[in-house]
Amino acid sequence: MLTRRTLLLSLPPLALAGCGFELRRTPQLPFSRLALQGFTPRSPLLEELRRTLAPTVQVVEDVAQAEAVLQAVLDRREKSVNASTAAGQVRGVQLRVRFDFRLTSPAGRELIGETALQLARDMTYSETFALAKEQEEAQLYQAMQSDIVLQLMRRIAQLKKPAG
Repeated sequence: MLTRRTLLLSLPPLALAGCGFELRRTPQLPFSRLALQGFTPRSPLLEELRRTLAPTVQVVEDVAQAEAVLQAVLDRREKSVNASTAAGQVRGVQLRVRFDFRLTSPAGRELIGETALQLARDMTYSETFALAKEQEEAQLYQAMQSDIVLQLMRRIAQLKKPAG
């Protein structure tokens, strides 16, 4: 038996389902085994990529076992001052994450040519709140890194299944 309250609580999800709303999820990739090359050993982007791939794609070390090879050409984080006072105190910085990659078949056939993904965020800075700003910087880098991984996944998901 439906009560008025139960009916009212079930309306928002039903309305969202009817409009086509769907939570963003990791795109389905056209292969099940991927080799990752060219990353620095402790790359935060590599670790996030491994976590994102884990449920559906097996990361393999041997290129011969892979269906595709993701090669990191450039994986860099940068920070530059974009605002300062007349006395030379930093008031603003820009954080940038850049990831250049290419995707090939194990035989070396190019599936996605060299592509650059780059994000930048501006952040105010104050020496008074240096510790908090350091934490904010880490959170911004993490958010940009997650966004780059999702962009990368969407690009790869647009491919047809590699033939060799």
